[in-house]
Amino acid sequence: MMRNISFPHVFPLILAVLLAAGLAGAPQGAAAEADILIRNGRLLDGSGNPWLRADIAISGDRIVAVGDLAGMEADRTIDAAGLYVAPGFIDTHSHASGGLTRESTSPAEPLLAQGVTTVLLNPDGGGPVNLEGQREDLLEHGLGVNAAQMISHGAVRRAVMDMDDRLPTDEELEEMKALVRAGMEAGAFALSSGPFYAPGSYSDTAELIALARVAAEYGTAYQSHIRDESDYTIGLVASVDEVIGIAREAELPGIVTHIKALGPGVWGYSEAVVRRIDMAREEGVEVWADQYPYIASSTGLSSALVPRWAQAGGRSEFLARMEDEETRGRIREGMVENLARRGGADRITMRGGGEIAGRTLEEIAEERGLHPVDAAMELLEEGSPGIISFNMDERDVERFMRQPWTMTASDGTLPRFGQGTPHPRGYGAFPRRLGVYTRDRGVVDLAMAIRSMTHLPASVYKMEDRGIIREGAYADIVVFDLESVRDTATFQDPHQLAEGMVYVLVNGGLAVDGGEFTGGMHGRALRRR
Repeated sequence: MMRNISFPHVFPLILAVLLAAGLAGAPQGAAAEADILIRNGRLLDGSGNPWLRADIAISGDRIVAVGDLAGMEADRTIDAAGLYVAPGFIDTHSHASGGLTRESTSPAEPLLAQGVTTVLLNPDGGGPVNLEGQREDLLEHGLGVNAAQMISHGAVRRAVMDMDDRLPTDEELEEMKALVRAGMEAGAFALSSGPFYAPGSYSDTAELIALARVAAEYGTAYQSHIRDESDYTIGLVASVDEVIGIAREAELPGIVTHIKALGPGVWGYSEAVVRRIDMAREEGVEVWADQYPYIASSTGLSSALVPRWAQAGGRSEFLARMEDEETRGRIREGMVENLARRGGADRITMRGGGEIAGRTLEEIAEERGLHPVDAAMELLEEGSPGIISFNMDERDVERFMRQPWTMTASDGTLPRFGQGTPHPRGYGAFPRRLGVYTRDRGVVDLAMAIRSMTHLPASVYKMEDRGIIREGAYADIVVFDLESVRDTATFQDPHQLAEGMVYVLVNGGLAVDGGEFTGGMHGRALRRR
């Protein structure tokens, strides 16, 4: 026999069931369902799909809902009508580590102004061997963006072999493998290399394969500033083939970082490089590339012009060689050839500080009454100047950019405002990709450009729950006005912030709010899981 229950007793039970099912409105004064709600935006989720209209709800550091969230309440609602919403951009090749460890620049405003929320550090085979120590330095003053680390071949080789121009002994190779393994255990996302630079240039392919196999044990990738982006030594195409061979033999993804055809001698070679990578991928070898959207590169004057044999042993040994008349003559001969590869002295501009900053090598040579190579040798004896080198053809830049396997990177630093003349890519690479090459020139469509900055790098480097907008992903999000996105930094005046990012969230925290920096330090030092 059923027991009679009066309605007043039943109503609270029914209401509780309805609330649990989401069928009844929350009582007045109840807690909001999300911390932040982004409404009415054109959502580009990072996958390469065209935009769709959707709302995004964020609680803590995660996205908790995506779709039509008309009935949801939040502590803060952002109206993104007329704006695009995308995952935060991932810079796959960044030299921002030094800036991120400085208290004055750790908020990373030049990066946030571009929409960058994560940077991959220690490229080109550079950086420290001790990743845990670097991580402590990165966290000392807080981080404005997420920082992911690579373990680098150049640093590992230098730790074991200093600057020796020779192949390792079996024992030395085992020491290097142990250091790579320690970096992987510390959470590195890849092994980086720079066989163009000393001491990486003193390695052979077998050495790189041996170390890449250690990285493969951890499911990571091999990223390389290739041995020759021009025709210095083995040539551009053969250098790309070396990365393909390492990826094949070590059975891991291989990345040709800041892919380019550098110098008039190899302009047009992008077509051959694209064919090589496409053929490798058809074979089943996982090969990728990243690129910054400029026709000028940046490196050291020594790296650009001095033969590698002359750099063996480090700077002190180089200076000693310069004092010997015969050896100096040999160095000069090599530098004359390398300057021609760069397109001449009028294509090289000095960066950094001091009276030479922003001036071409040709101008400095004329002022000193010297041949450009002799002026360069004097500059190298005085210090270690950096350069910006205008040595790429726009057609090669665009051909590489169109490939579905190309990610976006900056190769930029995190400079102090107003100090020196850095390459403007540190301030404007990502907005330039969106503004100049996507909106203005239509080299690729918007959805694919966003994919190259978000889900593609997150997938290649296995950054879990980043680079995508979906329920459960980290709330690294940008909201931008496509019509106003632009890079304002120039080669003559590089210290200018990019424009167009209206909101930027890092791990759910607002770092840019209505176009203004909040000062929030929401970034983290990431570990590969």
